[in-house]
Amino acid sequence: MIYYISDMHFGHNNVMRYDKRPFDTVAQMDEALIKNWNARVSGEDTVYVLGDAFFKGEERSLEILRRLNGKKHLIKGNHDRVKGRLGQEWESVADYAEITDGGIFVVLSHYPMLFYNRQHYGAVMLYGHVHNTREWELIEKWKQELRQTEIPAQIINVGCMMDYMNYAPRTLEELLAANPSTDKTEESK
Repeated sequence: MIYYISDMHFGHNNVMRYDKRPFDTVAQMDEALIKNWNARVSGEDTVYVLGDAFFKGEERSLEILRRLNGKKHLIKGNHDRVKGRLGQEWESVADYAEITDGGIFVVLSHYPMLFYNRQHYGAVMLYGHVHNTREWELIEKWKQELRQTEIPAQIINVGCMMDYMNYAPRTLEELLAANPSTDKTEESK
């Protein structure tokens, strides 16, 4: 099974307030993220982390990464530091990737892209970075505008704080079900 997630920000105190995360302490947040991850992901599964896995501290980051099940691939975000031993713990580290999941072409980036490879051929663009902020709301608005002009825009935020993510990695099937590619305007055509 292949899973996706971004912006866990393990060890980052301020992100709890920024995202309005339901945790009292960083330790509580970190443990909940680990528990949720391991409840879904087996040792044989693959997880793509689309950036901002850890906030700081190589030793603590290594400890957490080693506790997470699965084969872990990092698509680097603006807070990821992967020099030294931490970089060696990932199956792969890249700025961007393109994979096929269940016959669907998937573009992976920490940063959202409104125009991406194979967009007109059913591709899905997964991203993070904007959390659940007004920037995310703009992406959602622009997606609708693209669709209204008949430009496909299957662009999905996999930030762990999103309601449909619920602080756990999700499969492409789950992400597509939670983010349908049509809106009321398209359905009425």
